[in-house]
Amino acid sequence: MTEQNVVTQTDAKPVPTLPDAQTVTSVKHWTDRLFSFRVTRPASLRFRSGEFVMIGLMGDPHPETGKQKPLLRAYSIASPSWDEELEFYSIKVQDGPLTSKLQHIRPGDEIILRPKPVGTLVHDALLPGKRLWFFATGTGFAPFASLLREPQTYEDYDEIVITHTCREAGELTYGAELIESLKADELLNEVIGDGFWKKIKYYPTTTREESAKKGRITDLMRSGEAFADLEVPALSPDTDRAMICGNLAFNLELKEMLEGYGLVEGANSNPQHYVVEKAFLD
Repeated sequence: MTEQNVVTQTDAKPVPTLPDAQTVTSVKHWTDRLFSFRVTRPASLRFRSGEFVMIGLMGDPHPETGKQKPLLRAYSIASPSWDEELEFYSIKVQDGPLTSKLQHIRPGDEIILRPKPVGTLVHDALLPGKRLWFFATGTGFAPFASLLREPQTYEDYDEIVITHTCREAGELTYGAELIESLKADELLNEVIGDGFWKKIKYYPTTTREESAKKGRITDLMRSGEAFADLEVPALSPDTDRAMICGNLAFNLELKEMLEGYGLVEGANSNPQHYVVEKAFLD
C-alpha cells in the first residue's frame, strides 16, 4: 500500500505506510493451517541461506491512546541468498497475535521487515563432512527450503538427507513440491551442475494421518527403519553433519539423540557437527 494523496512533483516516490516496509508480491495457501508468501527484498539486505529475520504487522490500536505497536516474530527466510525476493513459510493460528492477521495478506499489502538477519542454521557453523542432514517438523522446513537452493550445500556435501515430519500428509506439500521443482530449475542445474538434485534423499513422514511413511522421525531412527529406508548408516561424527528446526520438544529429543551418536553442537563462533535453530516455534 502506498500514499494515496495526489502529488504534482515528477520525482515523488511512494511513501511506505509501515516502518521498514516491504511489499507482498505473492501468497499461496497450502492448507487451512499453512501458507507461504513472497515480498520485495531491501536492496541493502545481505544474508546467509538458513538465517532468519523479524517480520510482522502493526498491532491493534490501544483502546485508550490509539497508539499501535509492531507485532514482530522471527521467521526463517525460505528463499536462498541469491533470490531477488524474500520468501516465508508460516502457520496460521486463528487467535495468534500476528498470524491471525498475517494469514490475510494479499499481493500489494505491506509487512514490516527488520533487515538484520541472524541464525545458526548456516554452513559456517558446521565442520566439513560427507553427508548433511536436515531435520524439520512443520514450518521448520523453511530454512532448509533456502539451503536446498543454495549452491554451497551441494559443493560441500556428497549427500543431503532432508527429513520432514508433519501431522497430516497435506502439510508435506510445500516441501515436496519445492524439492521436485529443483529437477527443472535451469539456473541451479547450470550453476551447480546437471542432476545436482540427485544428491538429495527426501524422507517425509506423518504422525496422525496415513501416508507412505507414518511415524516420528526420532522413533524411526531409533528402530533403524529410517536408516534402512534411506540406505545410509547411522550418524557418525566422522561423516555426518546436521541441522535441526522443529518444535521445542522435537529439538531437545533430537539433540540428545545426535549427541548419543557422538555429534557435538556447533555455533557460528565454534563450528562443530550439528546446529539447532532456537528461534523457531511451530
